[in-house]
Amino acid sequence: MGKALRIEDDYIKHLFEEGRQGIRLNYYPPCPQTELAVGISPHSDGGGLTILLQLNEMDGLQIRKNEMWVPIKPLPGAFIINIGNVLEVTLITKKYCS
Repeated sequence: MGKALRIEDDYIKHLFEEGRQGIRLNYYPPCPQTELAVGISPHSDGGGLTILLQLNEMDGLQIRKNEMWVPIKPLPGAFIINIGNVLEVTLITKKYCS
């Protein structure tokens, strides 16, 4: 991962070696009354990476871009990899403060 992001391997190791890992599974079945559907409130992912696999055709995943929420249409069977706050801040810091 460090190589792909052009970050030294030791830096990535230091960033995550004492960290914790977690898993959360959410399933949203089709809802005939979409206005009544409840999901996860708008948020940013605090960790390093979030790996998502959408198993059905239900819309819902969005990203915030240019102050707007934009829906994501995943490719069938593909993972969506989201860079979380910890890694995003690290990349910005390394780019502008080095």
